Amino acid sequence: MMAHPGIKFAPSILAADFARLGDEVQAAEAAGADRIHVDVMDGHFVPNLSMGPAIAQAVKRACKLPIETHLMVTNADRFIEPFAKAGSDTLIVHVESDFHLDRTLREIRSLGCKVGVCINPATPVWTLEEVIPLVDLILVMTVNPGFGGQKYLQSTEGKIRSLRRLVDQRGGGIEIEVDGGIDHLTAPRAAVAGADVMVAGTSVFGAPGGAANGLRRLIDSVAGISPSA
Repeated sequence: MMAHPGIKFAPSILAADFARLGDEVQAAEAAGADRIHVDVMDGHFVPNLSMGPAIAQAVKRACKLPIETHLMVTNADRFIEPFAKAGSDTLIVHVESDFHLDRTLREIRSLGCKVGVCINPATPVWTLEEVIPLVDLILVMTVNPGFGGQKYLQSTEGKIRSLRRLVDQRGGGIEIEVDGGIDHLTAPRAAVAGADVMVAGTSVFGAPGGAANGLRRLIDSVAGISPSA
């Protein structure tokens, strides 16, 4: 089952059953996932602790999809090379945690990975203006990062719209991704606001009937919607 060509889906394994991680990832792949999202938390930048490079490597072995790694950490420079070597195709770092963002983004590119940058709900869009030429993807957190299963913040939709306008004014070519509380009800809202990649964890891996049913419901919810400013 293929997603609408304008919208992509990145199931987050943070909500997966780790005792069956390979099966979970493969079910999402078969149901139409475009990539797999790996959330990395260090217990400092966010109040939770999660997976390391070995998990990214295991996911890479389990499927044929690209792997994107979201580094919710205080010192991303320590982590980008290990995760690149583990098989991450895209590395995403936070504006809020990086004092030398330009250097970090260029380092990601030098490792052969696609470059992503993320902003939290309270972070203004203007903080990205100087680095837009360096990135392939902008991730907008639609919850405050650190835990799965949180409620989607509708207040972030203005940020998504602003980013869509900014990206389109610069010639496009940059994906706008959203992460947090994304399900069959909120995905259409984010898509209409301008997002073209949906990260979803609980609504996919925690869905009745498993990941395949959860992802199909998500895909169906945005059928026919094209991202717009």
